[in-house]
Amino acid sequence: MTPFPLILSSPSGGGKTTITRMLLERRPDVGYSISCTTRAPRNGERDGHDYYFLSADEFQARRKRGEFAESAEVHGNWYGTLRSQVDAVLARERHVIMDIDVQGARQFAAAYPESVLVFLIPPSADALMRRLTGRQTESDAAFRTRIRAAREELRAAVSYQYAVVNDNLEPAYQTVSSIIDAETVRHARQPRLSVRVNELIEELDRQLLQITTTT
Repeated sequence: MTPFPLILSSPSGGGKTTITRMLLERRPDVGYSISCTTRAPRNGERDGHDYYFLSADEFQARRKRGEFAESAEVHGNWYGTLRSQVDAVLARERHVIMDIDVQGARQFAAAYPESVLVFLIPPSADALMRRLTGRQTESDAAFRTRIRAAREELRAAVSYQYAVVNDNLEPAYQTVSSIIDAETVRHARQPRLSVRVNELIEELDRQLLQITTTT
């Protein structure tokens, strides 16, 4: 098996974080790349577990050295994914699960062209609004910003390889999981497939020759 990165994107409230967590809990063949951020840790967050918490100077120094597969400034703080973290997960023969926004997905896919991109689509505008209002953790101005961002992110859905409607969480998870299974067995991801096929053909040729010489 040749592992690959799986990128999950959606508007805020679209379910990418929840489905990412389900994949990590249920599939032993996936792993997660811990991101870096310049924001301060929240209550209960641990460095090296939830994020790598970097100073703004250290983050920018690493960014200039090209250490990030993707990075972006969000609400005054920087977030990014280290190439070394991604490579470490792939080296363990695990698919890397990335739940990132559209901007980050573009950067990441340029750095890792073998990535599989999945966009989670809410079943309706009303459903997305209910998910966003259900949080009740931000101001009206921040809420309007999320809605505008959702409009722009939805425009990018057609550029993804797969689109999954997240109407019901379990079926949506199963669909994403089946995408991983299907991509795993693609010819291009099985570098020894031609060798195996040729070995089978050679063995059949030997069997055929043996049958021919004994009849």
